[in-house]
This record gives sequence, C-alpha cells and structure tokens, in this order.
Amino acid sequence: MDYVIEIKDLTKKFKDLIAVDHVNFKIKKGEVFGLLGPNGAGKSTLVRMLCGILDPTKGAASVLGYDTVKKPEEIKKRIGYMSQNISLYQDLTVEENLDLFAYIYEMPKEEISKRKSEMIEMAGLKGRERDLVSTLSGGLKQRIALGCTTIQAPELLFLDEPTVGIDPISRQIFWSHIYSMAERGVTCFVTTHYIDEAEHCGTLAIMYKGRMIALGPPNELKKTKLKGELVEISCEPLMKAAEILTGLPICMDVMLHGTTLHVEVEQATRAIPELTKALKERNISVNNINKIMPGLEDIFVSLIERE
Repeated sequence: MDYVIEIKDLTKKFKDLIAVDHVNFKIKKGEVFGLLGPNGAGKSTLVRMLCGILDPTKGAASVLGYDTVKKPEEIKKRIGYMSQNISLYQDLTVEENLDLFAYIYEMPKEEISKRKSEMIEMAGLKGRERDLVSTLSGGLKQRIALGCTTIQAPELLFLDEPTVGIDPISRQIFWSHIYSMAERGVTCFVTTHYIDEAEHCGTLAIMYKGRMIALGPPNELKKTKLKGELVEISCEPLMKAAEILTGLPICMDVMLHGTTLHVEVEQATRAIPELTKALKERNISVNNINKIMPGLEDIFVSLIERE
C-alpha cells in the first residue's frame, strides 16, 4: 500500500449545496497532513466521507486500502477520530472513559490495562484516574480525549478541529503528542482554521467553498503561491493608508497584518519608492517600509481573496 489515503474527484452535495467539490490528493504513511480552511469550507464533510460516515455523491476514496463506500466498517476498525466537540462522558471518571472506549473498539482484554496506563501517562493524569472528567481543565479533557481516541492504537488518526477553545500551552502539548505518533508510523490527518497549526503539517491542503485551492508543504506554498512580491509597511493612520494603497494600480493586494500592512506588488524594489511617495503625499506618516518573505497567513489570505 503506497498511500494510506487516495481520493479522486471526491464530491458531496446536499440538495443545491456542493459541500465538497471534486477534491483530489494522496497521503503517505506516517505523514502529518493538514487541511486548512475557514468555517464552512467543507473540511468536516470531507473527513466524514473518509471515515465512512458519509457516502460521496461522486468520486471515490480509498482509506487504508479499503473503499469508503464498500468497506466502511473495515475502515472504522482501524482509525481513530477526534472532533472539536470532545466526545467524553462528563459524569464518568478518566479510567471509566478509557474502559468504555476500549470496549467500543472491542480490544482484547489482555491489552487494555497496558494501553490504559500508557494513555493516562500521555495525558499527564497519573494519580487522577478516578477524577470525574467534568472536573478537568479544557486542556486535560482534550488530552484524555486523544487517549480515548487512540487507545486501540489506530493506523490512521483523524483530528477534526481538535484544539478549538483550548489555551496555547495545551495546544503546544497536543502537537507534541501528534508528532510522537507520526514518528511511530501513525498517519495524522488534521483539519484546522488556525494558521500557526497549519505550519506544523508536512503537507497542507487549503480548502475554500468545497474546493481544494492549494496543496503542498507549507514552505513550498509560501514560495510559489504569491503572484508577486510582498512589502510590509508600518504607517499611521493605518486604515486610511490601506484605502489609499488599494486604489493604486501597482498594488495587486493590500492586507491588514496586525499593526502593519502587507502589500503584494509585482516587483518590490521598484514599487517601494512609489508607495512611499503616494502615502506621504496624502499625509500618511511612513515609519518603515521593506520587502519581506510571505508567511502562510499572507498566502492563505491572498488565495481566498483571489477565489
């Protein structure tokens, strides 16, 4: 099996809405694959089709060598799935939740005790096995949810917006666990709308309105997906400057980036003097103006606006 996931022209329609529109890609074993897109882009629908929960309207998908329509139960036995709505039973203890998931996955009894200990250790909950899940912080709930999802040692792990609503430190700890699993050969498929999380992925697909509009390693996308070059401008007042620059023919795109503006132009060295002059003539105080390398956020915003 060369690829853990192969999909061809995968499409899903709900009446007049095309939620996923002719998507194609392949994922290798042990890869951390990211699916980035705004809410409503079709990410969760795509994942549910790959898990064998939804049938596609058109196209085909193979997961772990099984057709998602013909052999969905075989796929479900071999994968883990964790959604943004953490699927834990709040009135059960940490240990009881792990026991329940082990039962659902029909694990052999002789394996359960060892795997439970490993998952409790991973979650940092040693000594708190009998605590009710409802008493745990959001970050700990997320980690034990990951433990429940992976207690059966899946070959492939789907993580659908798994870090929504948790603090940055918990997100960082979560990603360290993802990398550890990938190093052991587990393929991880992560959907997110956080740009910084997308940077963690070996391969990244960007979805918008059901369509895949970019695919490749994050660093490669930064180098190839911007039509021109990028200029960063620190100036005051910022919004007035953005309005002025938007009206200039040399500006291909103007993006607000924190307290600065990122302006896409054909050639930065030639455009910088013209941009500076245009702003100063309209009483904009220019503090700094430089050519910069684009970040993933610049690529994401530019691709979405282009669409």
